[in-house]
Amino acid sequence: MCGGGGGTTVSTTEVEPWEAQREYLERGFADARSLYGRGAPSYYSGPTVASFDPTETAAQRSTIGYVTGPRATAQQAAAENALIGSLGGQTGFSPTQTADLLAGNVRIGAGTPYTEMEDALTTGVIDNLTGNILPQIREAQVRYQPGGGTRTDLETNKAITNAVQAGLVKPLAEMYGGAYQQAQGMRIPAAQMGIQQRQFGQQAYPTTMSAPINMYDALGAVGEQRRAMSQRGIDQDMARYQYESNAAQNALRNYMAMVTGDYGSTTTATTPRPRDNTVANLVGTLGSAAIMAASDIHIKENIVPEGTKWKGLNVYTYNYIGDDRPRRGVMAQQVEGMYPHAVTTIDGVKHVNYGAI
Repeated sequence: MCGGGGGTTVSTTEVEPWEAQREYLERGFADARSLYGRGAPSYYSGPTVASFDPTETAAQRSTIGYVTGPRATAQQAAAENALIGSLGGQTGFSPTQTADLLAGNVRIGAGTPYTEMEDALTTGVIDNLTGNILPQIREAQVRYQPGGGTRTDLETNKAITNAVQAGLVKPLAEMYGGAYQQAQGMRIPAAQMGIQQRQFGQQAYPTTMSAPINMYDALGAVGEQRRAMSQRGIDQDMARYQYESNAAQNALRNYMAMVTGDYGSTTTATTPRPRDNTVANLVGTLGSAAIMAASDIHIKENIVPEGTKWKGLNVYTYNYIGDDRPRRGVMAQQVEGMYPHAVTTIDGVKHVNYGAI
């Protein structure tokens, strides 16, 4: 194989720190080894989460006691009574009075205000009869009918009837009629009052039930603020502990950041002289162009097999007769046996077309 062979180029570069840096770097590495030998810092031994504040626990106990205790049950029952329309004790009316209002009833007789009115009217009629009307009838009888007679009795009965009719029956009828009309007029307002009371119960129910809870929530909010302040203290203690635990490592890290860097260096590079390597050079270019090289065994000397193969062909070291430069390649005679199309004879010397192999 022809051509000047080239071996693999090996370059060795050594970079050393600036001489003035060496002492500081060695000190930093020694300190790092010492810190590593100490092991990892221990975990923070204090509390990491603040406990409930006493005001929070008090609010929690009060809330539980209220919700599960008799007070809430009683308030709920009262609110539900208002919700279902129980007006007794809320409007000032008894259940019977409420029923009369809704039905438009007028109660008369004993125990009602109308009894006194009836008594007053009756007394007025009697007083008018005995004090005015009947004495006048008797006076006329004595004057015009001294011996008496049925006419006087008729006049007396008529006077009594007229007095009762005018002074008692008619006023009572007007009074009871007015009371009835008034009672009928109160039915709708009474029903509206009941609706309003139900609405009031509906509105008051959540407020009544939640009022104590709101107070306990306010107490709990104070406790949360106090617990948050306690947590801030714990966080500060933990931050201080972390700072102190990592102070040496951080100081060393800062130290090494300052003393390392490209402050100057010494570089030594060694590149061996490449040896002739025709096979490597040619193989690197195969496939891109046909390469024709004189490879006839008869123009070579000092032929030594390397023990390696290329495309199934033995590779040899040799030199051309009359040229001492060492070379590597194949023998045209072996190529001709395996790849005859790749061998051409020129001026009696066999050449190998490496691009055809």
